[in-house]
Amino acid sequence: MKEYDYIVVGGGSAGCIVAARLVSEGNARVLLLEAGRDEYHPVLKMPAGYMKFLASDRFLTMHQTEAQPQLNGRGVIVPQAKVLGGGSTVNAMVYMRGHKQDYADWNQALGDQGIDWSWEALLPHFTAIEDNDHLGAPNHGVGGPMKVSHLGHFSPLSRAYVKTLQGLGIPYTADFNSGNPSGVGFMQHTIDGQTRQRCSVVDAFINPLRHDARLTLVTGAQVEEVLFDGTCASGVRYRQDGQPQQARASREVILAAGAYQTPKLLMLSGIGPQEQLKQHGIAVRHALPGVGKNLQDHYEVPVVASTRGAFGYYGQDRGWPMVKAGLQYLLFKSGPVTTTGVETCAFFDPLDFTATPTIQMFCVPTVYLDRDVMGADPGDGVTVNSLLLRPKATGEVTLRDNNASSLPVIDTQIFGHPDDLARTLAGFRFARQVLAAAPIREMVNQEIFPGAEVTSDDAISAHCRRMVKTGYHPVGTCRMGHDDDPLAVLHDDLRVRGVQRLRVVDASMMPNIFSGNTNAVVMAVAHRAAELVLQSQIVEHKEAVYE
Repeated sequence: MKEYDYIVVGGGSAGCIVAARLVSEGNARVLLLEAGRDEYHPVLKMPAGYMKFLASDRFLTMHQTEAQPQLNGRGVIVPQAKVLGGGSTVNAMVYMRGHKQDYADWNQALGDQGIDWSWEALLPHFTAIEDNDHLGAPNHGVGGPMKVSHLGHFSPLSRAYVKTLQGLGIPYTADFNSGNPSGVGFMQHTIDGQTRQRCSVVDAFINPLRHDARLTLVTGAQVEEVLFDGTCASGVRYRQDGQPQQARASREVILAAGAYQTPKLLMLSGIGPQEQLKQHGIAVRHALPGVGKNLQDHYEVPVVASTRGAFGYYGQDRGWPMVKAGLQYLLFKSGPVTTTGVETCAFFDPLDFTATPTIQMFCVPTVYLDRDVMGADPGDGVTVNSLLLRPKATGEVTLRDNNASSLPVIDTQIFGHPDDLARTLAGFRFARQVLAAAPIREMVNQEIFPGAEVTSDDAISAHCRRMVKTGYHPVGTCRMGHDDDPLAVLHDDLRVRGVQRLRVVDASMMPNIFSGNTNAVVMAVAHRAAELVLQSQIVEHKEAVYE
């Protein structure tokens, strides 16, 4: 059995950053295990390319979630990346940090145990990672490994959307990442502003260490169990190419498999709710009832309108328009290929513009719903999505069985709290106001979905239940918490309660979801997590010397 200093389970945004820092700054021998491929399709390097793989099982695992009674028995499809780099390899590349209050809420959930998770404490980690194309100190970093820039192209619909919302009383903001994301503006993305290519954590953190003997990267590795010596995590058991393997960690095992897979692995390893473990014949190593609980995500509902002309991107991905755009990108690094197709958004509370934002509203300059859904043919148009930032309902992740290859059971509880539907309803009604206001109304022909005749709260609610979808931002299933919190899974330094030498460093550590796309925050958390790991090793070394 091979031995390493650290084993990191999960090669997504969190795992790659933790592994890279432990190697480069801790001079540690690290085994990084990823269940997906070590592959980067050339199209995914293009900002517009991710849309080609939205429904592909090549790089994504499609989770069919549990039927939701409050959605009339509907269960949504929730994808998760299965590729080295995780979400950073396949996502829409939005770089968003959230609101200062979100992090204050983390500290409140922790009861001020000692480690500060405030905005001010995480800002140095955001800036250390970042190499911003046009923004600098104090809120942004220059010279870090992760490239961040605005997109290279904006559609007329996106520009009209930004001007329309200003006319409706929502102010323009030049930077959503200063700690107070409010107003309307253009989003930053993890894209190199010079080459106009995606910058994933593989590009930024792993590729520079590809030939470093201290980093061992194993892909196609399905981790089945964390191994223990007594109460100390000592290694992992995994399967690669059908063959069972084991590896030993002399210092720590670090879980970074995401909000679905990390709680599943803890439960398979005997850490979790007793009734869950006993139901599936798993010996209880340490009862932690909060494992898998507190699942949170963002949820969005669309309103779709046709337009009077080709102001967006419908049909740009095929035929001559695709060829022309491809040539423009290859020759000049400009044009439609340099956009993700979702260029702008707004943060606000539709019931009170002066309040902390509760909705993130995206303008998508195309119609991307199928005829079977809309009852009308897709065409030139615009889709406005109202995304709920802080749902009150929480779901859970549980085991399907005791087989590591089985997908977990995911119960989202979308609209499980009446306030969530009420706030989504308010966001939907405001989206209609946007489409009816100048200057975007000069481009709009008519609402085609759900249709202008859908006006009552009951009818709009039915539309919301039928069409609500995930924002692809699951968090919280192994949350940090104070000692008196019965559902707390982690200490404030991300160590798993009740055992030693085992940490969680991915989005499942969050006590509450925050206001925006998750990738940037996961990267900052992972950057800080590596620091906490290295600091703990220094303390252990000093204590050993003293003894």
